Amino acid sequence: MSASSPLIVGVVGAGRVGAVLGAALTAAGHHVVAAAAVSAASRERAARLLPGAAILPADEVARAARDLLLLAVPDDALAGVVSGLKATGALRPGQRIAHTSGAHGLAVLGGEGLALHPAMTFTGADTDLERLPGIAWGITTADRVFAARLVADLGGVPEWVAEDARPVYHAALAHGANHLVTLVNEAADLLRAAGIGEPSRVLSPLLHAALDNALRLGDAALTGPVSRGDAGTVGRHLDRMPPESRAAYLALARRTADRAIAAGRLRPQDAGPLLDVLESKIGSPA
Repeated sequence: MSASSPLIVGVVGAGRVGAVLGAALTAAGHHVVAAAAVSAASRERAARLLPGAAILPADEVARAARDLLLLAVPDDALAGVVSGLKATGALRPGQRIAHTSGAHGLAVLGGEGLALHPAMTFTGADTDLERLPGIAWGITTADRVFAARLVADLGGVPEWVAEDARPVYHAALAHGANHLVTLVNEAADLLRAAGIGEPSRVLSPLLHAALDNALRLGDAALTGPVSRGDAGTVGRHLDRMPPESRAAYLALARRTADRAIAAGRLRPQDAGPLLDVLESKIGSPA
């Protein structure tokens, strides 16, 4: 069996990731014959993105998935789903099992199969399909030929991740993508507090440029008051900032200072007053 010939596929978890990947597999010429969808939102998503798939309980999906069973369930639920499928005898020899968790490797599958994580954020909308071509997939498996062909069918690029490196790999993506959303929305809230009616209009060109520079230049892209050692400016930020935003600003400013010093963007003698301000503001009232 190879991913270059049509696979009979079942998807357990027609959530934001599972339904989209099932639709991508269908578009690549594979046959998604069954899917497990529990919530009303998942059932609606499956009906829209996987119209040819029967909606069945997870064990029946596993039995119908002759070639590939894709488990797209939350990280903390994955082990229970796997053990439940094994207990019901729904898994069989010759059937490949893959999960989409970034945090888990092969141990949760019993040491075999594929850990197949798309490095992309998903909303569950049809437009997610447009984002798949060209993305990286964090893969842990001994079956590299099959995994590479499957990812190629999905228009992606394999990145091989060691089993013991999965938590750090996933932490990197969560830190970068999930915390970026929080950071952007924090910035938008502060702009609203400053009287800006459309924060996105102000932030969009700035943040797109900052992200592009960071990806191209690394720490050399650092600008702003921390990288200049402007202690007075940073202190005024913290004095006027809402309490709920102060802790995150302090933590990021301190880490930014460390990186700016290490990269030679901030001279140690200029960093002293800034670090003193950051230290003095920890735990201080707004």
